Amino acid sequence: MDTTTATVGGLVLALFGGVLLLWCAAEVRLRHRVRRRGASTVATVVAEDEAHGQLDSAPLLSFSVLPPAGGSGTGRIAELVLTRPRGHTPLRRPDRFTPGASVRICYDPRRPSRVVLAAGEIGRAAVADLLWSVLGVGCLVAGAGLLTAVNG
Repeated sequence: MDTTTATVGGLVLALFGGVLLLWCAAEVRLRHRVRRRGASTVATVVAEDEAHGQLDSAPLLSFSVLPPAGGSGTGRIAELVLTRPRGHTPLRRPDRFTPGASVRICYDPRRPSRVVLAAGEIGRAAVADLLWSVLGVGCLVAGAGLLTAVNG
């Protein structure tokens, strides 16, 4: 392999692997923090009209939240939130997420659109996180190996 090609390939693989690992770590940390410190509620799966939304494996969820108690107004009106949960990446949407189904979630009270499925609602999230991490480590090692072979 040409030295320039191996160097560029090694840099691209190492960069991709490093960014993927950082992304995985940030997502796992965010999901754990929201489950630990966030508010729990029940959301309803909403039917989607557009074709792209129906193909997304993460369901569109709807739930109500009250604004913070420290607001200036005395009358607090609930806000409707429409969002998709983070960290849900199966290839196709499970049957239990049909429109109208209830799903337990945790959300960040400061940013209600930041939602994760409750611990009992997730199936194999640890397996998916592990697979993404293995892919990141593999790319990082392959890139470092190419760079070592070129420079060594």
